[in-house]
Amino acid sequence: MKKYGIAVLPGDGIGPEVVAECTKVLKALQGHIGGFELDLQHYDVGVSRFLKTGVAMSDSDFKACRDADGIILGAVGMPSPDLPMVVDKNGTEVSGHVMFRLRFDLDLFAGVRPIKLWPTVPSALAGHENIDIVLVRENTEGLFASYGGGIVLKDQLAADVQIITREGCEKVFDFAFKLAMNRKGRLGEGRLSDGKKVVTCAQKANVFRSFAFFKKVFGEVAQKYAGEVMEDYAFIDALTLWMLQTPEKFDVVVSENAHGDIISDMAAAFVGGMGMAPSGDIGLEFAMFQPAHGTGPTIAGKGIANPTATVLSGKMMLEWLSDKHNDPTLAAAAVLLDKAVYNTFAKGVKTSDIGGTASTSAWGDEVVAQLRALPV
Repeated sequence: MKKYGIAVLPGDGIGPEVVAECTKVLKALQGHIGGFELDLQHYDVGVSRFLKTGVAMSDSDFKACRDADGIILGAVGMPSPDLPMVVDKNGTEVSGHVMFRLRFDLDLFAGVRPIKLWPTVPSALAGHENIDIVLVRENTEGLFASYGGGIVLKDQLAADVQIITREGCEKVFDFAFKLAMNRKGRLGEGRLSDGKKVVTCAQKANVFRSFAFFKKVFGEVAQKYAGEVMEDYAFIDALTLWMLQTPEKFDVVVSENAHGDIISDMAAAFVGGMGMAPSGDIGLEFAMFQPAHGTGPTIAGKGIANPTATVLSGKMMLEWLSDKHNDPTLAAAAVLLDKAVYNTFAKGVKTSDIGGTASTSAWGDEVVAQLRALPV
């Protein structure tokens, strides 16, 4: 039996609540299917930790994450609505001390955010019932490369610099095309439901030289996949319109860091909101999996947070571990987990943010029950 060490970072606000459901489901899955063991080790990181100790993430906690086979993160940020935003000496939010340290220092260059609509879950896009897109956000460069390095000059001028490198582009574009090769193509409603595998490059190459370079490198990488995956281009402003009007046009979308941050939050509304949006921060050697939402301080401790995004992030972790370690048992476990979540929604068990009445733990309990009803 293969054993995998998993660093679990519950974090702040609703983070511990949704992570508890994810680990509950993973433990149930492990017991149901057998053949693997997840050694879940918890570590205290985040703004709550910073307020107690002055450090959001210790060096030993970071080392534990680096040494683990995978990382699950709940959420980090302001732990209470009654507190002002906790910032460091540069005026930026302390949560970045965890998030960006892990992304940058572990080179988690691909921010992968699946946008998938589940049965009985309401969508902000009326008339579109089969939404299945993956957004790939370059995670370590772009405008976010200025984190901790921007300037404010004499209280009169502020500047942050966008960084686009060939190496960074090639890695994330290659990742996006390989991802598209393993998908079923665009499958939404309408005339563009042709099953073609497509990667769309989102940029603003008509204005900025950095984005013109971004687009150029994309075209070069696309040639490696010619005949297998289509290359597509969209200016970021037009892309937001087209995603709203014709989500079936898209299969995989790859973008610069800040643009990806924005469009992934918008796209979450297509599938029920941020509580439905899983994500993975993935590199060549390391990966971290977390819901795309924040800490939800106004609902923390009320037992109403939607744990779907966190549980589905756990599914993404199983898929990644399966690929990395050539472990088909983990791939089979991920399929079972997907079916259990589907059956839970098909039964109408939902949290209040998507029109249901289930509590955070009750939703997790139903997923466990659906898991145990599935044949192995």
